Amino acid sequence: MKASTARVKRARAIESVAKTITGLAAFLVVGLVLFVIGYIVYRGAGSISWEFLTQPPRKNMTAGGIWPAIWGTMLLTFWTAAFSLPIGVMAGIYLAEYAPRGTFTRVVRLSIANMAGVPSIVYGLFGLSLFVLTFGFGRSVIAGALTLACLTLPVIITSTEEALRQVPKDLRQASLALGASRLRTIVRVVLPAAAPGIVTGSILGLSRAAGETAPILVTAVAFYAPIPSTVFGETMALPYHLYIMATQAVKPAPHIVWGTALVLVAGVGIINVAAATWRSRQRSKIRW
Repeated sequence: MKASTARVKRARAIESVAKTITGLAAFLVVGLVLFVIGYIVYRGAGSISWEFLTQPPRKNMTAGGIWPAIWGTMLLTFWTAAFSLPIGVMAGIYLAEYAPRGTFTRVVRLSIANMAGVPSIVYGLFGLSLFVLTFGFGRSVIAGALTLACLTLPVIITSTEEALRQVPKDLRQASLALGASRLRTIVRVVLPAAAPGIVTGSILGLSRAAGETAPILVTAVAFYAPIPSTVFGETMALPYHLYIMATQAVKPAPHIVWGTALVLVAGVGIINVAAATWRSRQRSKIRW
């Protein structure tokens, strides 16, 4: 009896220590994130103005605003979504609903996992070789968007598959029992139920693409370029603009550096928070 009581006390003590350590780790991560965001806001808030957000750069990037970079980032993100979302969602549907268990499916999932772990600069070199040189797109919006789409696909595929697998099988069986085809069941029953997870995962993947520098470094962006009139023109982008301004040998305009960083972080953060809020509201409406 005493030995059993001692074991229980020891287990509780270990659990208490583990809870404390994991809690401290969580607070440390949150604290670091808040510190970084707070420091960026502190350094960059003074640079934000209507002119800064709506005017092009002037005087060798030491004055003016960052509007072409903002527009270029939105343009790249839009075309990345146009290329990656249909393919990624359909691939996720196939893996979750149609793919048989076997070697081929395991190889596909392993390949997707490996794609997610490839460094972004490798995607940039891949895009340079395939889209810029082989396909002849040159440094352009479409070449950068296709490269970012390759980067984003693993996240979209994985989030789609996981969201679909979380939908109870009872919903599928009930729909099939009522005479609906498998395709109609997926489109009318499963996808609406999995939509919050799919949309949130897709937005998070696109947010990562919007903040990447390496893939577009050699495929799409220029030090200075006007707003492109077609997808076959070069563009500016916030991540690359920030990289250029922060790595100059002489840094004549630190306010532009921190202002650009704040705009990029704020844009990505607002999108992520909006996606998380929408997901929570949509999930609260679902009753399984």
